[in-house]
Amino acid sequence: MTATPLTRRRGLALGVLSLAGALTLSACGFSESGGSASGSGDSGSDAAGTHTVKTAMGDVEVPAHPKRVVVLDTGELDSALTLGVRPVGATHSASEDGFPSYLPASATKGIKEVGEIANPNLETVASLKPDLILTSKVRDGDRYEQLRAIAPTVMTESTGTAWKENFQLHAEALGKQAEAKEAVAAYDAHVAKVTEAIGGKKKAAATEVNFVRFVEGADIRIYGKKNYIGSILADLGVGRPAITDKAKDGFSYDVSPEKIDLADADVVFTSTYGDPAKAGTDRTMNSGLWKNLRASKNGKVFKVDDRLWIAGIGYTAADRILDEFQAKMATAG
Repeated sequence: MTATPLTRRRGLALGVLSLAGALTLSACGFSESGGSASGSGDSGSDAAGTHTVKTAMGDVEVPAHPKRVVVLDTGELDSALTLGVRPVGATHSASEDGFPSYLPASATKGIKEVGEIANPNLETVASLKPDLILTSKVRDGDRYEQLRAIAPTVMTESTGTAWKENFQLHAEALGKQAEAKEAVAAYDAHVAKVTEAIGGKKKAAATEVNFVRFVEGADIRIYGKKNYIGSILADLGVGRPAITDKAKDGFSYDVSPEKIDLADADVVFTSTYGDPAKAGTDRTMNSGLWKNLRASKNGKVFKVDDRLWIAGIGYTAADRILDEFQAKMATAG
């Protein structure tokens, strides 16, 4: 019987991975993930047919109903779980082990860790015998050939600000367009509810909100409008300070602690990536410049989870963010 494109990939995986980095794969190292994950014990999907998905790397033929999905970033993990698909494997943040804490343990139970974001262990990925891999060009573009030799690989161009478009591509690849439509409708309704809860559109627009991220080994980032959290704030219709218009590529305006007064706003949300001591979080927030911010004077500075507000990048994370935003704004009066 003639091999299909999907089955041929598994035959190619050994050779490509060996050339890429002297990786040694062994079929005997594979263990079933069981029914709790996207795998059902059947690694093949050819019988169910395939369809073509347009990706950042061109057209990719994928199973109509993938059974063993590996995701290589937090956005892809959020998308899969939002759509009711539990991956067999996923990467984790370079700064922390495990999966984002905003995801309940029951949702991630049985998912195999396959290395760090932007540095997956390809041998581990291959050992899971995936029939679909989800990631982005910005994270894994340089290892696309190795990944697609393992399984059909669907890459978006980037992550962050394009999260809604990426979600639709993930849904198409997973054959979950109906579920995606429901998730989007629920999000839109949630946004409208929160906007009304904080005083309506007019009050929201008159309230300037900033997001400040302290980053270990880098300057402080005042987040602009072209990123994940920026898009959620835009959906809520809140005002943004003028400094956000100066953000490089719309992403962030980076400052030293000596210029943190530029983060002035009615409300400031903050998060920290890495070690807070090395990121200078407490040192900056205890400074006179910080304490002189409007938000600081009025008790409207709120610390939030970086892995949720910055790295969640999906509808499940957005749902949690909206709830937290509403709760924190309510305490501020």
